[in-house]
Amino acid sequence: MHVAIVLYPGFTSLDVIGPYEVLGRLPDTEVVFVAEQPGLVRNDLRSLSINVVAGLADVPEPDVVLIGGGPGQADQMADGNLHEWLRTVDRTAAWTASACTGSLILAAAGVLNGRRATTHWAALGNLAEFGVTPANERVVIDGHYATAAGVSAGIDMALTLAGFLAGDDMAQAVQLIIEYAPEPPYHAGSLDVAPAKAVEIAKAKLSGRLS
Repeated sequence: MHVAIVLYPGFTSLDVIGPYEVLGRLPDTEVVFVAEQPGLVRNDLRSLSINVVAGLADVPEPDVVLIGGGPGQADQMADGNLHEWLRTVDRTAAWTASACTGSLILAAAGVLNGRRATTHWAALGNLAEFGVTPANERVVIDGHYATAAGVSAGIDMALTLAGFLAGDDMAQAVQLIIEYAPEPPYHAGSLDVAPAKAVEIAKAKLSGRLS
């Protein structure tokens, strides 16, 4: 199985590294990072770069294509080579997936038209602009599309995909291998439960970063 994870300048690391850790541990699976401009691609915090060796043309028929989000997503919304590639590979891929605001890129490319999808809570309403039904859920499966809410939800989405691709036993084994059993010290992981002050600070920090 061939998994292609799309990178672009300003991506959020966990959006892609979480799913990479999960999907890369499935049997007979090769994960490749792909970018419109191969080379060192720097994340949103500008302190981590991934050396991408594959261009879009080098990966014409992945079984799974996944794109993450991050502030750089805003620069990937115009139709162009990336959107054309996404539309092309979507026709043959078993799964087209996203984490965080990566779903906005898929939506702008037209592949989520008429579908339900999710994204980071700060950008959820934007999906409707592209003919997508926003779903305030951590993971949404609609047809062969799998979308995850913000950042860490990409791990949940990838484990869900792992179950479809390799069976529940293997997906659970991968979950055990990466010891994914979250016990966060705070009850502030969603708008529904986060204290008002935390929401205020988060919105201020995200202002201008998420479309």
